[in-house]
Amino acid sequence: MNQRDDPLDLQPTGIDIPREIRLYVIQLLQQTLACTVDLRSQVKHACWNVKGRDFSQLHALFATMATDLDAYTDLVAERLVVLGGMARGTVRMAALQSTLPEYPGALLEGAGHVRALADRLAPYATALRDAIARAAEVEDAGSAALYTDLSRKVDKQLGDLETHLYRQADRSQQEHRPQAAAGREAAMTDGVNFRLPHGRDGR
Repeated sequence: MNQRDDPLDLQPTGIDIPREIRLYVIQLLQQTLACTVDLRSQVKHACWNVKGRDFSQLHALFATMATDLDAYTDLVAERLVVLGGMARGTVRMAALQSTLPEYPGALLEGAGHVRALADRLAPYATALRDAIARAAEVEDAGSAALYTDLSRKVDKQLGDLETHLYRQADRSQQEHRPQAAAGREAAMTDGVNFRLPHGRDGR
């Protein structure tokens, strides 16, 4: 293997973190980088393909999420390189390392895309919280702070998606409520011949 491709080949740095710890955190960051690149590509896929009456709102939401994830990849890669590692962030590299499930290929409606992204953002957020603890455990305060910042932002993104799902479910219930009421009224009046008492209908 070429020495420059060896993940154990650290670049010199003045950071006074022991080599073993730097190696450990670099591997942690590399896993995060792969998942972030993968997640960003899935969000872009949703942004390109979403359809339905909420198109404008969801297209804008997904586009903002993709932009944010671009920024996250930069932050993770920068920290990785600062520690002496080499950021491996091509699409092919990310596909080999990402732990996120593949995105469903046949989705079109907005609700399906929102649910699919929420189902992927949730484990991503969990992994970030786990990384906070792991970085703190080896006393890398800088990486722990980075993960804390990312975790807070991703939790908000997940909350935005879940809020949309809640609103959509509430709207669906409201739309079905008048139909159900009309159905009950029809059932109550079905087969009943209403007549006014004698003398009130002019007869």
